[in-house]
Amino acid sequence: MLTAAGVITRVLGFVYRIYMSNLMGAEGMGLYQLIMPVYVLAWSISCAGFNTTVSKLTAQERAKGEYGNMGRVLKQSVVITTLLGIALTVALYFGAELLAAHFFKDERVVMPLRILAFAFPFMAAGTCMRGYFIGLQEAKIPAVNQVLEQIVRMSVVYLLAARFVPRGLEYAAAVAFIAIVAEEVFSFGFTYVSYRVFKKRRRLFKRPSLTSAQTLGLIMGMALPLTGNRVAGSLLTAWENVLIPARLQIYGLSVSEAISEFGRITGMAVPLIFFPTAVLTALSVTLVPAVAEAAASGNMRRISTATSKGLLFASVTGMGAAALFVFFAHELGMAIYNQPIGLMLQLLGVMCPFIYMQIILSGVLNGLGCQLFIFRNSLISSAITIAFTFFAVPRFGLPAYIFGWLLSLVVVIALGLYKIKQHIDIELPFMCWLVKPLIAAAIGGVGARVLADRLLLEALGLRIGVGVAIGVFGFIFFWGIVFSGCISKAEVKALFTR
Repeated sequence: MLTAAGVITRVLGFVYRIYMSNLMGAEGMGLYQLIMPVYVLAWSISCAGFNTTVSKLTAQERAKGEYGNMGRVLKQSVVITTLLGIALTVALYFGAELLAAHFFKDERVVMPLRILAFAFPFMAAGTCMRGYFIGLQEAKIPAVNQVLEQIVRMSVVYLLAARFVPRGLEYAAAVAFIAIVAEEVFSFGFTYVSYRVFKKRRRLFKRPSLTSAQTLGLIMGMALPLTGNRVAGSLLTAWENVLIPARLQIYGLSVSEAISEFGRITGMAVPLIFFPTAVLTALSVTLVPAVAEAAASGNMRRISTATSKGLLFASVTGMGAAALFVFFAHELGMAIYNQPIGLMLQLLGVMCPFIYMQIILSGVLNGLGCQLFIFRNSLISSAITIAFTFFAVPRFGLPAYIFGWLLSLVVVIALGLYKIKQHIDIELPFMCWLVKPLIAAAIGGVGARVLADRLLLEALGLRIGVGVAIGVFGFIFFWGIVFSGCISKAEVKALFTR
């Protein structure tokens, strides 16, 4: 259910992003993307670690039949995170001008930042309650909430856009963050009502066996390390996002041009290359308990098979996506966003196999309990990307940032494979992972490109022609993979069954 909700939400989010890009333009999307790391950082500080903590402790206490402890864990977590959320609201509201002047160096972010500040307490409390339901393996409520909150966000933007957007980019960005506040308020209300109904219906009433101090110790012992990891990652991402427009200005772009370029790559091109990862993300999440269970029982062969097949699926998907973005980059950019992002899509498209394989490796490493290693890898990746952004972007522009990102992915994947091989004896069939998918993708891409140029685009128009060409490419690529022996029909079937 969570997978289905994730796919639906991603589709809705993609439609929303297309609408926003047409509404605000590249510069408006750049302003929006500039502020979003603040939202992510606030989430990391106030509730990222507590979500996982509530989920794990709820499952743990439920297994013991200690329903009173479950309630106490949730209530204490909600109080702690809500207080953190309120503190962040006050800090951001009154510090918005200071951040705009010294960190963002753009006065237009003041109003959106102050609006965003009001979302934090609701976001914090709602996140904890969703963790409670995940811990109980009640996927329906978080899944429905995930879809509904996306619908709320889209509806608010649609209703307010006509009034605010004509006033300028500052007001256009403000609408986007009003929608986020409305989404978080709705999400909190929905999960709170669901919690009350669920608890009454299941009669989960029992006196806690843990004291308040013991419960607090359990919560903080798990939440603090998790929060530290998330906060460090969010800070590095925020720094990176602020650094890109600043270094592009040194490269020779004006403030407006730098923000526009930043908006095109982070608000348009990057979401497009991540769109096919919906299934891979679900596969990665599924690998965590599967690998953990196999490791606990000593079944290393199962881990080896799961890892190898997962990486094969990621590589095949990545090669297909890469060919799609390389051969149809310009048409996709114009058909979806009506923006010239073809070169960015081509450069980012080359990274797809590496991005997708990293998603699977993360699931396997989490299942093996290598959280500290993942955190260290994340720091190495950020250090490489930030170094290229700082030193190379002023000289070579955005391609230098993309190359730095690619290099960081190669390093992280190599380190991840080395770490996994220390735990298990895994085969690395590079012929099936790289060579055969690359040949099938090249044949499919060239065939679809020739057909599009000579017939489809002229006869059917841009959007329909590109859609048919993508279908032709998918058909050629899929059967190329099967006939080359890279992946069998039985393996395709096995990936989509229990």
